[in-house]
Amino acid sequence: MPVIGRSERVRHPFLTAGALWVAWAGRAQAHASEQGFVLLLPTDAYIAAGGATVALTVLMLAVLPGRVALAAFRPVSLWRGTARRGVAGRLLAVPVLGWLIWQGWAGSRDPLGNPLSLGLWVVMWMALVSAQGIVGDIWARINPFAGAALVLARLRRALLHYPVWLGHWPGVAGLLAFAGFLLADPAPADPARLALVVAGYALVMLGGVALFGARWLLRGEVLTLLMRAYARMAPLGHKGGRRVLGLPGWRITQDGPAATGQAVFVLILLGSGSFDGLNETFLWLDLLAINPLEFPGRSAVIGPNLVGLVAVNAMLLAVFCGALWLGARLAGERAALRGLLCRFAPTLLPIALGYHIAHYLPSLLMDGQYVWAGIARALHLGEVHVTAGFLNSPGPVRAIWLAQAGAVVAGHVIALMLAHAIALRGGAGAWRATLAQAPLAAFMLAYTVFGLWLLATPRGV
Repeated sequence: MPVIGRSERVRHPFLTAGALWVAWAGRAQAHASEQGFVLLLPTDAYIAAGGATVALTVLMLAVLPGRVALAAFRPVSLWRGTARRGVAGRLLAVPVLGWLIWQGWAGSRDPLGNPLSLGLWVVMWMALVSAQGIVGDIWARINPFAGAALVLARLRRALLHYPVWLGHWPGVAGLLAFAGFLLADPAPADPARLALVVAGYALVMLGGVALFGARWLLRGEVLTLLMRAYARMAPLGHKGGRRVLGLPGWRITQDGPAATGQAVFVLILLGSGSFDGLNETFLWLDLLAINPLEFPGRSAVIGPNLVGLVAVNAMLLAVFCGALWLGARLAGERAALRGLLCRFAPTLLPIALGYHIAHYLPSLLMDGQYVWAGIARALHLGEVHVTAGFLNSPGPVRAIWLAQAGAVVAGHVIALMLAHAIALRGGAGAWRATLAQAPLAAFMLAYTVFGLWLLATPRGV
């Protein structure tokens, strides 16, 4: 691992903060990666720069006229065109999913050589989720569950009407279960184990479609909910029969408040990502009375990790709701807390997406090579040499770090701008909107300190 010299370490954070400030006024925030490497960073300088940019961003939003802040999220019309939802990709995805499950049972036992493990964790979870927020709704064209729903709809009608009271809560429970499997299971990448989980999940989702029709996918299918949420971040989209381009997240300002279950779903996305960085640190292992130099294995921390996952998400929900309630009272508003949550929770999507991109970028650069190697072997294109050599020199490591920091900081800047725009759309003036966001700014500053600590702290797993 390369070591950055002291002078370079001191200069580096200010160059980063300065470049990001030129682009947008926002918060400097770091986030733990998949720990492919550890950078020795001057965290005190980063914390100071982060706090200063948070304050400057809030001040900038306070002095800007409301019409300017709202205009920032007004998309520009490009050309006529409507969204096309071809069925071929969705129908083809059904046998592809079946083949991947079969490969999990019958294929290589090596997770880095099995199509199911690589397809789920690298192609879908690392790459496709990130692409949803950058490119657009790719998942809608290749969703195997939507393809199966099309087939089932031709065969028979749904047996039941979906209960209104159930809302999006099946999706919330599914997301917590997915996060628990990812973070607490002893071997989530083991092909046979993964095949059993994916097959069981597919059967449950098909059962839901058979009972409630395609509406089940929009309420209870985790991947559909997650991908649709992140697709709202894409700059390119459709509006009024035209192709439009806007600031990432412009759709969030156009839509109405989220349902309560959708709001909680977004918070769990962010909270689970945060715990993904925390659960391997020396601090967490110390809380569990485990020597990080003698780690007994993931099997020994299944229970504590599940408890920690639920606790972190509950804490995030409580702090976020508390900040919204306090901000409303400071601004003289008497809005119900549930209404505030449904209005402002979607503004956290840019932060969750920025965390996801930054967190998995090093792993995607490494494990993505195994995906390409598998494709090359299948197509008889020769052997692909998988290497981690790019992590052995300062240039690539610095570039990866800047990409991670840029994704996270941009996510926080956009989130602050979205919250301000939504407050303005609700009828608040620029000053009242800023006053209402003051507790949120304090919350984000604390999150900055936490994220920077996660980046600098060593891992014990």
